[in-house]
Amino acid sequence: MERKITFNELRKIKDSLPDGSIRQLAKEFEVTEETVRNYFGGANYDHGTSVGIHIEPGPNGGIVLLDDSAILERAQQLIASQPA
Repeated sequence: MERKITFNELRKIKDSLPDGSIRQLAKEFEVTEETVRNYFGGANYDHGTSVGIHIEPGPNGGIVLLDDSAILERAQQLIASQPA
């Protein structure tokens, strides 16, 4: 499912992930760790692939359109499951 989010919000979610989450997400979605990093705004396409992220300039780092929000939703679940 498509989802819009600001670039800054997307990076905040990535930065809030518990240790090892990038590796876990990569394994769960059967992609490389660099591909997961690219999903969260990275740009290493030598070792990762594009994952349907489109960035338009604007406030808060711009608007990001994600073609598929599954990785984002799973990342939010991982964050929510952290001990308080």
